[in-house]
Amino acid sequence: MARLKTRTQKLLAAALMAASGCALPGCIANWKLPPGPHDTTKSYYDSVATRIEYPDVKTLSNAAGAAANATAQPLALEDPSQLPSWELTLEQAIQMAIGQGPVLRSLGASVVTAPNATSTIYDPALVEANPLGGVEAALSDFDAQFAGQLFWQKNDQPQNVDPTGAVAFFRPLAFQQTLANYNTELSKTTATGATFAARHNVIYDRPNSPGRFFSSDFAGFFEGEYRQPLMQGRGTEFNRIAGPNSQIGQYNGVLIARVNNDISLTDFEAAVIQTANDVEQAYWDLYFAYRNLEAQLRGREAALQTFQYQELRLNVGAGRSDEEAQARSQYYQFQVQVENGLAGEVGLYTLEQKLRYMLGLPAADGRLIKPSTDPHDARVVFDWNTILNEGLERRVEIRRQKWNIKKRELELTAAKLNKKPRLDFLGQYRWRGLGDHLIGDDDSYLDSMYGEIAGGDFQEWQAGLELAFPVGLRRAAVAISHAQLNLSRERALMNETELRVSHDLADASREVQRQYQLLKTNYNRWIADRRQLEVLRERYRRGADNINFLLQAQRQVVSSESDYYATLVAYNLAMRDLHRQKGTLLSYNHVHLSEGGWHSPAYREACEQGRFFRPCPHPDSVEAPCPVSRGPFDPSAPGVSSMPVTEAAPAMAPEAPTPVISTPAEMPTLDSPANGQASTAPIPAMLPQAIHSPTRLPNPGSQNMIQQVSY
Repeated sequence: MARLKTRTQKLLAAALMAASGCALPGCIANWKLPPGPHDTTKSYYDSVATRIEYPDVKTLSNAAGAAANATAQPLALEDPSQLPSWELTLEQAIQMAIGQGPVLRSLGASVVTAPNATSTIYDPALVEANPLGGVEAALSDFDAQFAGQLFWQKNDQPQNVDPTGAVAFFRPLAFQQTLANYNTELSKTTATGATFAARHNVIYDRPNSPGRFFSSDFAGFFEGEYRQPLMQGRGTEFNRIAGPNSQIGQYNGVLIARVNNDISLTDFEAAVIQTANDVEQAYWDLYFAYRNLEAQLRGREAALQTFQYQELRLNVGAGRSDEEAQARSQYYQFQVQVENGLAGEVGLYTLEQKLRYMLGLPAADGRLIKPSTDPHDARVVFDWNTILNEGLERRVEIRRQKWNIKKRELELTAAKLNKKPRLDFLGQYRWRGLGDHLIGDDDSYLDSMYGEIAGGDFQEWQAGLELAFPVGLRRAAVAISHAQLNLSRERALMNETELRVSHDLADASREVQRQYQLLKTNYNRWIADRRQLEVLRERYRRGADNINFLLQAQRQVVSSESDYYATLVAYNLAMRDLHRQKGTLLSYNHVHLSEGGWHSPAYREACEQGRFFRPCPHPDSVEAPCPVSRGPFDPSAPGVSSMPVTEAAPAMAPEAPTPVISTPAEMPTLDSPANGQASTAPIPAMLPQAIHSPTRLPNPGSQNMIQQVSY
């Protein structure tokens, strides 16, 4: 008895736990009744509700995927002089980054963590093909609509009739009927909001009702309907903006869809500009990495020479151990800088890999990219009023904001037109027919339904007005206020955007002048440090100074050389920033935007459809609505040229008779000389001075008898 009581308690506890499973989260998932010893049916159940699985999808094979799979061992501390080089110009780099691959890469954003924020070449097409708000979706509201129905019925319904009475003779005890119904409708909405409809209805009826002329008959009609809004929803302007039969506050017309498409094009253009900007940034950063590594290598070789000289003096008893230790320490300091210049965060291999990513290349493929485009060192002066007007006119952000203003203006127009009662004119005309047959060959009375309709003996019409509106039109009034506030906000943002652009343009113009002045100053500093190094080296060898001055001079000459090239790169990036701020970066980098090609059947279909159009004989007499845009705009068109002055950056003291700002033909080597005869860089033969003609003017041209440079 006790055992039965215990078992009963366990069953009650299990039932309570099962009943409370909905109230206790996770209880049912964590607790399962195991199979009992007397269960004869195997239980097939899943012990978990959620698991991590791997999707089975079809991926696209392109150059980016092939580059990811073909990545070789990344470079770290390898000698760059022993690697095959790939000379790449800046124009080729931008062409590879933009022209290859559907994804527009950026140095800042990550496609791995934020794929939805990454821009692609498909983005404008996605907006165009949006089934909810695209241009074609908005035009589909004016497409002809067809609807049809065909039903068969069998009715068998008992009647409340006295079977013994006289009524049973005229009314059967059970109503039995065979019924078929066929309806079709073709409707079309016009740009003015009017709706045309053509309907056809056929009913086949075979009841058991007494007193019928035919045991079965066909009844039907042809109907035409015309509905024209007279107040709300009337006119092409409203229907092009909001769409036919739109609700208050909803604007899904073809003009709004067109503006949304133009906004998406500005977003795409901004993404292309960002890609070109980042490619140029990565390109010049890699150029500086080469120059900085060369400077660190020269400093290391000079420190090695000094250390070996001190070690030799110490071995013969003429030197001091503290000076030898200081020289040794400086050598290893430069060695650390060389290693960081190779594999550090701003090292050669790291920056080369960043450029590779922007170009869609593998992280490493055994080659080393070497920039072959020379940076500009000539002074370039821009006319402030000209570039300010260009910036306020050509900046893609300003153009995008103007499209937002146009969108809000259209919405305000539609909101004002929508603040009206709904008053529609409705007209219908109908031809009816009834017959024993659907289509008959007998001219007798009511033999054919279609014959009766064609005869026109039974005609009906209806005409009138329909009026419906909420008293007070409160929602329509608040929609106008909402549209006005949106328009005021966008206009305020437009003014603020122009103010911000003018400030950014002023900063960019100031930065160009500052970097050019720093370019000359750092060059003079570099020359002075090299002369100081030569003087202190001679004084130290004569015993006039201690080694501290010499070691400091070695560090200064390396720092000044690195700073000079950093300023040279910053000067070119400052000109890039100025072109970006004034909206001419695409033309500066020779990037042209255009629609991609369609499939050949699309061109053939467009050509065939174009045969149905005819040119307008009197185009001036056509009254066009308010324009939405001013016409085509080419962001790649060249802007106003800049004007060089007679002063240019002095030619840098070269290590060899080759131009200094060009990348050397040989890569810097990491090997130290075995015999300790490392030579330092020679002193330049002449001091820097102003030159009366620029050493190099990129893309020279002529306009108004003044030599100009176009960027």
